[in-house]
Amino acid sequence: MTSQTTISATGPGDKAAAAPSEPTPSTGLRGHPWFTLITVAVGVMMVALDGTIVAIANPAIQKDLGASFADVQWITNGYFLALAVSLITAGKLGDRFGHRQTFLIGVSGFALASGAIGLSHSIAFVVTFRVLQGLFGALLMPAALGLLRATFPAEKLNMAIGLWGMVIGASTAGGPILGGVLVEHVNWQSVFFINVPVGAIALVLGVLILRDHRAEKAPRSFDILGIALLSGAMFCLVWALIKAPTWGWGSGTTWAFLAVSVLGFALFAFWEQKVAEPLIPLGLFRSVPLSAGVVLMVLMAIAFMGGLFFVTFYLQNVHGMSPIDAGLHLLPLTGMMIVGSPLAGAAITKLGPRIPLAGGMAATAIAMFGMSTLDSNTGSGVMSIWFALLGLGLAPVMVGATEVIVGNAPMELSGVAGGLQQAAMQIGGSLGTAVLGAVMASRVDNDLAGNWTDAGLPKLTQPQLDAAAEAVQVGVAPIAPNTPEAIAAKITQVAHDTFISGMSLACLVAAGVAVVAVFVALLTKRGENAEAGAGAAHI
Repeated sequence: MTSQTTISATGPGDKAAAAPSEPTPSTGLRGHPWFTLITVAVGVMMVALDGTIVAIANPAIQKDLGASFADVQWITNGYFLALAVSLITAGKLGDRFGHRQTFLIGVSGFALASGAIGLSHSIAFVVTFRVLQGLFGALLMPAALGLLRATFPAEKLNMAIGLWGMVIGASTAGGPILGGVLVEHVNWQSVFFINVPVGAIALVLGVLILRDHRAEKAPRSFDILGIALLSGAMFCLVWALIKAPTWGWGSGTTWAFLAVSVLGFALFAFWEQKVAEPLIPLGLFRSVPLSAGVVLMVLMAIAFMGGLFFVTFYLQNVHGMSPIDAGLHLLPLTGMMIVGSPLAGAAITKLGPRIPLAGGMAATAIAMFGMSTLDSNTGSGVMSIWFALLGLGLAPVMVGATEVIVGNAPMELSGVAGGLQQAAMQIGGSLGTAVLGAVMASRVDNDLAGNWTDAGLPKLTQPQLDAAAEAVQVGVAPIAPNTPEAIAAKITQVAHDTFISGMSLACLVAAGVAVVAVFVALLTKRGENAEAGAGAAHI
């Protein structure tokens, strides 16, 4: 699939860009590749940070606003649901109206919604504005990739995506650390207020620097029915994954939502073949590398986000660390992602994506296997080895899979391709948390009663055992008030041993997923259309 697309630049004060074969050097700040990268990185940082920083603030929000546990879950679920459902449509909006405009709207809306959350005095308003955060974040993320694709020449695109991935990785992993500092030393509102000045900076930089590149074949109409079908199918899928741990995987409700999701995707695929200008031209998926990149992104997110979900409970509830200490213990992972992402970009430019991607997923598999050996006595040094290896493995995948997806799509569909990349990550993260959560719950349900009896503890009724299992699934010892110290110690030992057994199995499953991803990575290759974005700017 090749593209001879011509790029035009229509931002205020811009001169039209020539075809990619005859790049016109940019003058001053506007359209400069590296300043463009800095600008979009500032905006993307807010969205990535809010994916994890809020988890630290949830207990304080619950206490301050008198919210229920279900209410607090909606603070996270509402955000991810809105983000996942809207990403592809948001990418199409960028392709239609220009990625500069959608980025600026996304940045402004995200910052305003963040400020509104900080001013909220009820959980209903917090959840409402979190949903708006997700919607505006969905506008922002694909637009950032579209801008990078249009601004950087093909030979520099991998390095740019590497630095972009570094910002996302560092922000995601650094969220718990920053959140812990702000909640502990300021208040929970500060977790959201911090986005206001960051958003203002991104907006000012965007107005001054970003250049609006338009593909000659950019879409001119909207596939309204396609948007409705895809959004409905995505909603049912992500909602089923979010609620499956509560409803149960055998629940009729869970399977009903999954069935509706499958039906929605089938109807969407049928309609896309009939409409003149589809939301996602299905011909995109005739590109084996692009399809492999999407699948790889899903598998990577399953292994990474699903596995890391339990590690935070392990550090805080088994080792008794504070949120800040737990975040600091994850610095090797963050640090290797920061160091590894630009290095991965350089390696992929030189070698192509296949070897770095396969090697990255192999390192991820080894790291997840190593994390399956952690126990309650594991020291910080051993943890750091496996966390660092995980970060080193993830870096080339974050960079390479993104380039494979975006680079193998025509320029006029760069926003849709960016939306596909982000949606794949969100679905993979939800799937990883749900599936590995089910693995954990199954192991705890199978082992807890026997471990409890073997420790010589008083027999529990079934409701007591169910309540204890729910606590143990997150590494908490179910100790009743006024329990004698010796009995409490035994309960703690049983709870931690059972949790670690479940976490070990979950990490082994994640390692298996990463092994499958190694073979998927072998189907990837360098983006055939990356050169289409090489117009307008020089390095």
